[in-house]
Amino acid sequence: MPLHLIPTLRDALTSASPRALTGIWVCSGSTVNAEIVAGSGTDWVMIDMEHAPQGLETVLQMLQTVAAHPVTPVVRVPIGDPVLIKQVLDLGAQNLLVPMVSSAEQAASLVEAVRYPPRGVRGVGSALARSARWNRVDDYLVNADQHVSLFVQVETAAAVDVAGEIAAVDGIDGVFVGPADLAASMGLLGQQTHPDVVAAVHRAFAAVLAAGKPVGVNAFDPAVAQGYIDAGATFVLVGADVALLARATESLAARFAPPAPSADGSRPSY
Repeated sequence: MPLHLIPTLRDALTSASPRALTGIWVCSGSTVNAEIVAGSGTDWVMIDMEHAPQGLETVLQMLQTVAAHPVTPVVRVPIGDPVLIKQVLDLGAQNLLVPMVSSAEQAASLVEAVRYPPRGVRGVGSALARSARWNRVDDYLVNADQHVSLFVQVETAAAVDVAGEIAAVDGIDGVFVGPADLAASMGLLGQQTHPDVVAAVHRAFAAVLAAGKPVGVNAFDPAVAQGYIDAGATFVLVGADVALLARATESLAARFAPPAPSADGSRPSY
């Protein structure tokens, strides 16, 4: 498919409105899992490099794998490093998510990282890269901004306070709230659904939406996810391949496992 016909997450959010887009995380390092998720009917898939054993080669394979399906792939880089961002973009990633963004200045520097000079600092290597299909995409360098969308994560209490400023930065296409790290920054480690954490997420939502940008969130509990959608979230991660496999295998094991040993340690005979 010609590159200009592949919608970015920015485009998908615009065309889907007012429906929220639901996505699934791929953290396993498995291209088979990526293919299964991509064919599931989910709107978007997040290929994670921050908390997963997935490097550049694996990300390339996953992008190639999911390209056969009508799903929007998003790559989360582990850090907002301009060199790494350049490499991931050159792999053909069109949608980036950058974690731990806490200021408008930081957001602006990330915008520069995804743009070519004179508006940015992205290194030029389109003749060598899948992003421009090895210079088979006409005027890629001139139109690269149309093919790339940039989203950032707000994940601390301090970042929530300036979420509107971050969202208002030109070139930031949306903000994704991370309740897990947010809870940790609030002294509530592991308590993503604590009322104070949920309230902070809602404050971030209000600020981002007031800035006119889409806002997303991670929520694996269906009821919590629906609550965030009702509160204005327009793109939500509702599960991860590794978590789905863990819970499903635990459920099967619990259903078919042998009875627990008695108090004296013996097991019933069959």
